[in-house]
Amino acid sequence: MAKQKIRKGDLVQVITGKDKGLQGKVIQALPTAGKVIVEGVNRVKKHTKVGQTARGSKTGGIVTVEAPIQVSNVMLVVEHEGKKVVTRVGFRREEQERKLPDGTTKTVTRSVRYAKKTGEAI
Repeated sequence: MAKQKIRKGDLVQVITGKDKGLQGKVIQALPTAGKVIVEGVNRVKKHTKVGQTARGSKTGGIVTVEAPIQVSNVMLVVEHEGKKVVTRVGFRREEQERKLPDGTTKTVTRSVRYAKKTGEAI
């Protein structure tokens, strides 16, 4: 299974389906299923059973919630020079200086996500 490139908190745009063109923040990423839940996108009506809370009030009825959407149907949105740009996500290795507790520095390589269209790290 490939590493999922869209993560929780990312701003994404829907590129296919009934909600095409809508943008929203990723609420939850489901990498094992290859899906994400996006705020305000793919809203469905869910019928919940009527119950009673500890205080005695009734709960239940018809609730509108966001359903998961296939991760291949969304693209990351990044801000570049004041504009929102829809882009793919890539990974690259970058060397970074790391300061150790004894005061010395060490060079380590980290995997960094970046926007393919702008080249900026995310």
